[in-house]
Amino acid sequence: MQHFFLGAATTPVPARWREAFPDGQPLSAANLLARLRVQTPEQSIVWLSADDAQWADALQQVLQSRPGARVVLLSGAPEPQQGLQAVNAGVRAYTHAYGVPGLLQEVATVVEHGGLWVGPELLQRLVGSAYAALAARTPPAEPVPATPVAVNPWQLLSAREAQVARAVSAGCSNKEVADLMFISERTVKAHLGAVFEKLGLRDRLQLVLRLASFPQSPPASEPSP
Repeated sequence: MQHFFLGAATTPVPARWREAFPDGQPLSAANLLARLRVQTPEQSIVWLSADDAQWADALQQVLQSRPGARVVLLSGAPEPQQGLQAVNAGVRAYTHAYGVPGLLQEVATVVEHGGLWVGPELLQRLVGSAYAALAARTPPAEPVPATPVAVNPWQLLSAREAQVARAVSAGCSNKEVADLMFISERTVKAHLGAVFEKLGLRDRLQLVLRLASFPQSPPASEPSP
């Protein structure tokens, strides 16, 4: 996997990015676009800096030149509104420019495997927005028959796991779920981990999309342990 940092002539390359990817190459826009044209999107990750006021234009250039390119936006002061703009524009990750090298490498691994990396606050907003949009969909005039292989995820979960899954899908943080259910955050994490494992999911966004196909009410709650 090759790593390219765009705009090094006008935007300083973060020192921790250099540490994380010692073989990474800072490139001008022209040189980067030339490299991308002879590569598949899976061969490289392009890193942009939000310190460049023209980062959105640069991102559009990259994606027009190489649709499907894997792009990460680094920000010295990440904030949800900019993150939403970046994700909507096509970046695969939005993270802190001064993150430790290990974190930047972890971001790269997630992006390399087709995942999406955003901070916890932005993730919560994305989950809440997705849940609200899916809940507001007009149901079809006639029921759509379920596919024989489709398994209702609620049937795979215990009552407590279903409660946690429903609250998380609505955009609640682990602390908010803990307060609602009168349990510890550690217990919430344990239930959520079990939900992800049982349903074969990686993150909260996948949970929202999975449960949206089965809007039936989850099982009645169990007494607290």
